[in-house]
Amino acid sequence: MRSIPRRIVAALALAVALPLAACGGGGDGDNVVIGTKFDQPGLGLKNPDGTMTGFDVDVARYVAEQLGYTDDQIVWKEAPSAQRETLIANGQVDYIVATYSITDSRKERVSFAGPYLITGQSLLVRADNTDIVGAESLENNKKLCSVTGSTPAQRIKDQYPGVQLQQYDTYSACVEALKNGAVDAVTTDEVILAGYAAQSPGTFKIVGGTFSEERYGVGLKKGDTELQTKINDALVKMFESGAWKAAWDNNLGASGLPAPTPPTIDQT
Repeated sequence: MRSIPRRIVAALALAVALPLAACGGGGDGDNVVIGTKFDQPGLGLKNPDGTMTGFDVDVARYVAEQLGYTDDQIVWKEAPSAQRETLIANGQVDYIVATYSITDSRKERVSFAGPYLITGQSLLVRADNTDIVGAESLENNKKLCSVTGSTPAQRIKDQYPGVQLQQYDTYSACVEALKNGAVDAVTTDEVILAGYAAQSPGTFKIVGGTFSEERYGVGLKKGDTELQTKINDALVKMFESGAWKAAWDNNLGASGLPAPTPPTIDQT
């Protein structure tokens, strides 16, 4: 039998190797890695069966679709608040949708598309409560729960020093304390409270309006203006198509909080 020339063997080996390389091992180029919360009901929640649900998840999924990715090409990565800038800077995610407030200090490290939602700090109380109508009501010997080291907790300390502030490790623990009567109210961003209210319809209600402004954006690599523009275009389409309101109603409607007006996208 005649031996196969070396150049043909090399060409065959390369032909086999190229499709394998195209898969990228971890799917680089074929998948989009999106950071979100895994533990916030109504916003970003990983369910026991591994599926992802929530308003932020639906926004992230819509953006991915507009970028050309199918649902099975999305890789979800947990993005705790303290790790978000690092995840983006290290290239561990393509973008983050995770109740991520746009601030000047954060914009020094990452870029933002959006905002896709404007919310603010508010109060969650038991549904039968009648004497807490706003932050000022709390200074009448009421116990208020927030998370240790959080911006909402610090705002209460600074602006309402007469409130009996109880600080827990998580908002879930605060909500459980509210349900059990250990505290009278919970405070954080209104949309986060809406998620907990929607999880237990008829148990809680949101009162007092908002007393701060938080502009949630999509975090991405610093200076990636091409991706920023594409995401902004996707958000505008989501607003105008009705998909944004549908996402709110599906995930947060049970809280009783009506969908707000979609915000104006920043052009800077």
